[in-house]
Amino acid sequence: MPRKKAATTETKKTRNKKTATTENTEKPKPASLVVARKAAVKSDILMGAGRRKTAIARVWLKQEKGPILINGKPIEEYFSGEAAKKIYEEPLRVVNRLGQFSGTIKLEGGGISAQLGAVVHGLSRALASYDPSFREILSKKKLLTRDSRMKERRKYGHAGKARKRKQSPKR
Repeated sequence: MPRKKAATTETKKTRNKKTATTENTEKPKPASLVVARKAAVKSDILMGAGRRKTAIARVWLKQEKGPILINGKPIEEYFSGEAAKKIYEEPLRVVNRLGQFSGTIKLEGGGISAQLGAVVHGLSRALASYDPSFREILSKKKLLTRDSRMKERRKYGHAGKARKRKQSPKR
């Protein structure tokens, strides 16, 4: 009986060696082809992430005429009003590319004002990745700077607010 066990383990080893050699015979793809495909994808879609307060905007732009969608809605519908339109078009207006890009934006968190600031920051970052000369123009207008102002945390003993003090007792 011990001989049979030894024979079965040997055959298992040889079987594993055979399958290992057949797996390694696949031809690897040339590295230049893989890099070329990635470069084509990178130049096609511009990406940028913008943040403001607790809002996060992930922006994907294509260089073609079309709508910019935010969470499936057109940007004009999501941010209604002329004041908001002027704010979110600012990065495109500064680099003279208004109406030349289409894309999608995924927004999470925050309120309307914070989301608008996050969209502007994300659009600016995407445009800066598109053309390095845009970076200087956008940074002069302070569109690439993340606004770091956040809501102050609440402290104990402060009447449930960040800075408000409890009323002192009357004497």
